[in-house]
Amino acid sequence: MPLINLPAFAPDMLAEFASLGTERVDTPVIQPAEPFLDMAGEDLRRRIFMTESETGQSLCLRPEFTIPVCLRHIETATGTPRRYAYLGEVFRQRREGANEFYQAGIEDLGEGDVARADARAVHDALIVLGNRLPGRRFNVVLGDQSVFEAVVAACGLPSGWQKRLIHAFGNQDRLRKLLAELSQPAAKGVFGPEVERLASLGLLEEEATLARHLDETMQATGYSTNASRSPVDIARRLREKMTLASTRLDAGTLDTLRAFLAIETPFADAPKALFDFARTAGLAIDEALSRFDARAKALVEAGVDPASITYRSAFGRPLDYYTGLVFEITANGNPAVLAGGGRFDRLMTLLGATTRIPAVGFSLWLDRIEQAISEGVSA
Repeated sequence: MPLINLPAFAPDMLAEFASLGTERVDTPVIQPAEPFLDMAGEDLRRRIFMTESETGQSLCLRPEFTIPVCLRHIETATGTPRRYAYLGEVFRQRREGANEFYQAGIEDLGEGDVARADARAVHDALIVLGNRLPGRRFNVVLGDQSVFEAVVAACGLPSGWQKRLIHAFGNQDRLRKLLAELSQPAAKGVFGPEVERLASLGLLEEEATLARHLDETMQATGYSTNASRSPVDIARRLREKMTLASTRLDAGTLDTLRAFLAIETPFADAPKALFDFARTAGLAIDEALSRFDARAKALVEAGVDPASITYRSAFGRPLDYYTGLVFEITANGNPAVLAGGGRFDRLMTLLGATTRIPAVGFSLWLDRIEQAISEGVSA
């Protein structure tokens, strides 16, 4: 039996999901922990309630619905496009509110018209919220991870640095720290005397040479029998770390990255702001800008008021599986996030799908919606 009461508006919300062309699904409360630990991101990982099966398998209480719904879709070998709706309890540690609460949402899998599907996700979230909170005004904050990834790639950073920055997208403190590191490479001696000795012998210049040296050392010390990584893996990782530590970007490139992350504008002005930024910086990110423009047009066609949306170039959500659109919705006068979502095109194949399946979705926090109803937030 649930420990918390289902909000009174839940049945009407489920009926509304059905009217939006979705299929109601449920997933087990006990989930395999590995997909969440590997793909959900550090913020969620440290808040999961873990347990273990009798056979030693790592399990957890369901901390969110996107990964379970996607796993269910793959396991049932259901075709796409498919729109799934869910409503149930999730369990994770929260800074505010109960650690067990209800979430509802829609996952849109396999829609080939990406711009249309993105717009529909934002539109549907606003419609569902509007019917729970009639007469209220809503504010949408929108970001786009794919634009950030295009900017980082166009700046010519080493692949290791690109991965670090992309992984930190949405965490402004972490991004500022990484940009500070890029402005001044690590001091000599940061890797310790043994690595410095290898460098002095010229063994770090060629990965194959370094791997042979590591293999010989591991064999001689007996470490190879207990090592979890091969000499080749260790050599590759060590060279990558040395490259990251020694990379320093020129002031112009750093200024470009910082200028991009500072963009915040009403959504109607966002396409032009991004175009002007790319032209001024001399960055070839036309494909990403074209996708952004297509989504902007699709949002208007879907009936979403652009005046309700703010575009923030540095905005992301604390889940590692997002690849493009990310958004959150609040009611005017209340900072609590009522709905949030985004695009996760890589997640399905990472979970085991044999073909690429484009995907976008959103979640609703029912306890926060219930609180907003009771407080009567002013329009």
